[in-house]
Amino acid sequence: MAAPTRFPSHVPLRSATALLLATAVLTGCSTVSSDGSLLGLVTPYRMEVVQGNVVTQDMVAQLRPGLSSDQVRTLLGAPLLTDVFHANRWDYVFTIRRQGTAPQQRRVTVFFENDRVSRFEADAVPTEREFVAAIDASKPPARKTVLELDESQLRAIPLPAPSRAAQTPQTAASGPARSYPPLETTAR
Repeated sequence: MAAPTRFPSHVPLRSATALLLATAVLTGCSTVSSDGSLLGLVTPYRMEVVQGNVVTQDMVAQLRPGLSSDQVRTLLGAPLLTDVFHANRWDYVFTIRRQGTAPQQRRVTVFFENDRVSRFEADAVPTEREFVAAIDASKPPARKTVLELDESQLRAIPLPAPSRAAQTPQTAASGPARSYPPLETTAR
């Protein structure tokens, strides 16, 4: 009797795997949203980009006409932008792009005459606390469950009826009254 002809079993599996892979790749392209997330479930890692000088309200409050360029550099740091064509102008620009928060940009421009501050322009500059809150990308804390009752809630709880054990005095020898069978069995 002749042996039955057998085809290698890996050939159909290989072609089915290739078909599934091709289908996944082709459908995957149409499920990527505008923010780069896959079906809104998986988002690609986006590197945090922080550029420039953080300038707070406290720093801007100390900035005043008449300060020297060295004093401004001590107060605000080295400017992000210095222009050869505008040597009497320093631009302090701060930008941050962080996943989970909106991109932010702020600018403070200081103008000099004879190496002294003549004037300055600033965007709405946050306090240090507001700045930290604005860049905080952590999830908001879950709602805290209060585990204590106030006085009105305590008064609204009905009092339990006195138990039978509290009504009849027990002797130490008889033990507590039970309404359920004992867990231990006594040997006879």
